[in-house]
Amino acid sequence: MHLKLTFITACLLLSACAPAHRKPSVVQPAAVTVQPKPPERELSIRDFPVTSTKYRILSILLEEWNYFGEQEIIIKSDMESIPRVGVWEDDDASHSDRIRNYWRTAGKYGLSGYDCQQPWSAAFISWVMSVAGIGEDEFPYASAHWVYLARFLDNAGSQTANFVPRSVADYPPKPGDLICASRDVRVDVNPNFLPASSQIENAKLHCDIVTAVKGKTLEAIGGNVRNSVSKSVLQLSPQGYLQPTARRSWFMVVENRMD
Repeated sequence: MHLKLTFITACLLLSACAPAHRKPSVVQPAAVTVQPKPPERELSIRDFPVTSTKYRILSILLEEWNYFGEQEIIIKSDMESIPRVGVWEDDDASHSDRIRNYWRTAGKYGLSGYDCQQPWSAAFISWVMSVAGIGEDEFPYASAHWVYLARFLDNAGSQTANFVPRSVADYPPKPGDLICASRDVRVDVNPNFLPASSQIENAKLHCDIVTAVKGKTLEAIGGNVRNSVSKSVLQLSPQGYLQPTARRSWFMVVENRMD
């Protein structure tokens, strides 16, 4: 009997010394601070004083686009769509006569919008610059884009130049800048380098003027784009640069350094 009690007492003592069963602790994850995403770059006519040259350029572009029915062209990679069709160059006499004014600025007095076989995009750009008050000493008026682009390339090293050519991979375009594409196989479309002025002589080129940048979307207005004054909407690279495509072989941005 004495041995049995001793054995029971020992067991009770061992039980008392055994660690109590505990619920495993739950480790709470550390609080994660979510940093707000930086706002996308958005630039438009609203960013310029109404007395500035860039404001005049952009307001003229938007007025002409409105006058021609606000035709819009969406460009995504090599796909192109026209969700809104505007007034075309030869739809009526008033719009044809407006194009006649563009031609006159470029020194072509016998042409109008009824001369549909004649590309008038450079004449349109020249007219916009003229109406905005930019003289030919700053921006040569011409019926072909290569004329004024060659001047800008030759003067690229000038410290006082207001229109400065930049390579596509070097400079993200802003409102008021020109974006230029080639339609000529003789022009080496290299986003990293600018061509020599001699390389673009007599080349078939096209330029639009940037009117807005909204995140990775760029809007630009130009003349003789699908037979009208049209707004083109295109996608920029993740870094905000132009992306040359088969339909738009962008090879140059002309930075507008005017106020």
